[in-house]
Amino acid sequence: MINTSLRILLVEDHETDADLIQRQIKKVVKSPEIEVTDNLDDCKEILLNFAPDVVLSDYNLPNCTGLDVMHLVKEHDENIAFIFITGTINDEELAANTILNGASGYILKKHMNYLSEKLEPLLKKVVINMVARDDLRERIRNNKITVNQIYDYLDKINADNAEHQQNIEKIKNAINQFKIDDEDTNQA
Repeated sequence: MINTSLRILLVEDHETDADLIQRQIKKVVKSPEIEVTDNLDDCKEILLNFAPDVVLSDYNLPNCTGLDVMHLVKEHDENIAFIFITGTINDEELAANTILNGASGYILKKHMNYLSEKLEPLLKKVVINMVARDDLRERIRNNKITVNQIYDYLDKINADNAEHQQNIEKIKNAINQFKIDDEDTNQA
């Protein structure tokens, strides 16, 4: 069971398949947030407003193909995992083509009864990648903080140097004034 909450976009045009897939997801993911659509236009909006961690898509859809959906997803964010769950991929060339085009995996609908078992390793990989990206983001954030602290320190040093320069100039002026006063006193 995956305890990390996953945001999943399911692109499926058959309502019964969508319901079955959602039930199978809930066997694997403790708290999934699932959005379902069957078209490219809604998919665009969901990508913007829902920000899924993974997209599960059928290959044959009413107005487009799963490859169209995958290209849209990868244009939006190339790091979003994309898994085909389809009855269409029955030839090895098409299956290989989906992987070569960027799919993280594919599962045949004929394995729907075992979908949770097939999905679990793929979704665990999604979680591992999410954690790695979060760690990377945290390191980048910490590095930015450190760089900003260094810039602040350098600005302070520059300000201190400017103040020291002003003090040195005041001392030089005071010494010069003292020399002038001393020369005036010696001449008188």
